[in-house]
Amino acid sequence: MSLQIYQRIADFGKKLTQLDHIDTALPTISEEAKAIVNAERCSIFIVDHAGNMLWTKLSDGVGKIAIGIDSGIVGDTVKNKKAQLVNDPYEDSRFLAKIDEKSGFVTRNILAVPIFNSRQEVIGVIQLLNKYNGDFTENDEGIISFFANYISGTLELALLMEKK
Repeated sequence: MSLQIYQRIADFGKKLTQLDHIDTALPTISEEAKAIVNAERCSIFIVDHAGNMLWTKLSDGVGKIAIGIDSGIVGDTVKNKKAQLVNDPYEDSRFLAKIDEKSGFVTRNILAVPIFNSRQEVIGVIQLLNKYNGDFTENDEGIISFFANYISGTLELALLMEKK
């Protein structure tokens, strides 16, 4: 990871300190994640353990998405607590092609990274779609994993504030 990326993420941290509500935090986090790895879309899935669901408040280009906690590549990210790099999603049995069919979007590649809370439980997943210049790489995975660790406290706080 280049020093420039670290600096960008550190600068982004200054914005994070002002975000304590989920409706303002998620779009800001999403835009930054897309910019860091040059991706077309970003969805942030929130884990609802009580309801066994994954849902988005924010999905670029589509409405809210709600799926079972064990569904798709995002569900696998939660279950295995590790990033998923999928550069040929239509050949991956976990890929939920119905979401593309509904929206008319064509997913070329996916990077899904877990977001952990302070107890090392997965509370969300950052899912990036369609890197503009080629496939996602292990370097991209490292960058977004670092980013996910960086934003996890803000997301955890925003989720706690929403419950109040």
